[in-house]
Order: sequence, then structure tokens, then C-alpha cells
Amino acid sequence: MPRHVACVMDGNGRWAQQRSLPRTAGHRAAETTVVDIIEAARAAGVQWLSLYAFSTENWSRPGPEVDYLMRLVRRVVRKHAPLLLARGIRCRFLGASDPRIPRHLAQDFEDLATLTAENRGMTLTVAFDHGGRRDIVEAARSLIRAGTPADEVTEQLFADHLPFPDTPDVDLAIRTSGEQRISNFMLWQVAYAEWVFPEVLWPDFRAPDFLACLHTYRGRDRRFGGVPTQTNGDTR
Repeated sequence: MPRHVACVMDGNGRWAQQRSLPRTAGHRAAETTVVDIIEAARAAGVQWLSLYAFSTENWSRPGPEVDYLMRLVRRVVRKHAPLLLARGIRCRFLGASDPRIPRHLAQDFEDLATLTAENRGMTLTVAFDHGGRRDIVEAARSLIRAGTPADEVTEQLFADHLPFPDTPDVDLAIRTSGEQRISNFMLWQVAYAEWVFPEVLWPDFRAPDFLACLHTYRGRDRRFGGVPTQTNGDTR
């Protein structure tokens, strides 16, 4: 079982387009999938689940769509906060620092994180206003501000300056809709992740699809740059 699963929730716009609906309808339909996958991951024993909700690049989308997403995310956060608390899920928000984020939404993020901070079940990280490159740059700036000599910088020390440094590396990354891109998502943490690219669009992605991705992961041979395992002296 992967300890940390990360999902790039892709395909909302195409889902709506296929139905001759506005893109906002796809984002609205995605709510059901989010709840379903959170429940499926928790039930399966996944300890860390990260969802890519809004990237630093998404600010370039049309203003009305961005405004709708802000309102939608606020409604979803407030609606499902009691469920997340009851399920023992700790919630955190990776990013969420841009001043364009509405003040009330930023407060809701902070309130949910505080509400669930003592939970010891699965950790849910919502990447909102997130960019992997930005996180790496900020970690470098943090090291420089700390006056760390260059020859003392190690991978572990660098990782300690990333946001939420206790987050383990991603074991399994899932990107729905068949697109095969990283899209600036948790670049440091996905360095050795196994990727799965199901064709299904995110609003249609359900628990059985998620479990199928877990099954695929369990069939992978994770080598981390090494050689294949050996059985009876034979390399396979």
C-alpha cells in the first residue's frame, strides 16, 4: 500500500464540454469525486493524500472562472469540515499565500487546518495556489537567509526548508483524463513516484478507479535507481 498518494484532478473542463455545459459545471461535478476519493483512500489505509486543486498558473484562467472556483472551494470546505473532523482526517493547505485569494477563503483554510490539527488519521493536503518550482525557490531563499554555507546543504536539509517538511515523498501519483504531465506539482516530493494516468475524467473518477490505481502500484517494481531484484541468482 502506498503511504502517500497524490492526485492531479484533471478533466473538469473537458467533462463539461462533452456535455455542452459551461466549464464551471465540471468544477461543480468534481466535488462528488473529491469526497469519494478521500473516503476511498482513508478506507484503503492510505496515510497521506494530496490533491492538486489550484496551481500558481491557474490564475491566468478567465476571471469569471477563477472567481467561481474561489466561491466553490469555500462552499466545499465549509460543507465538508464536519465530515473531515469526524473521520479523523488532518487537513492542510499547500500554497494558499497569494493576496488574490479572497480573505474569507483564506480564513476558512486556516480554520479547517486548526480544527483538524489534532487528528491522527489520514493527512489530507490540498494544494491550492501551489507551484512546485516556487516551493523549491522558497526553500533556497530560506537556506540563504539562515546563512547556511553551500557545502553544508544536503538533500535532507533542503527538504527541511520546504513547506510541511514532515510530508513523506509521494509513492503514487495519479493524473486523470489521460494527460501525462507533472504540471509543476510537488516537484521535489514526486522525484521517485510511480505515475498512473487513467483515461477517465476527474468528475467520473470513483473509488473503484482509485483502487485500480492502487492495484497497479502494487504491481510495480520500485528500484529507486537500483537494479532489479534477484531470485535464485537470476535477475528479473
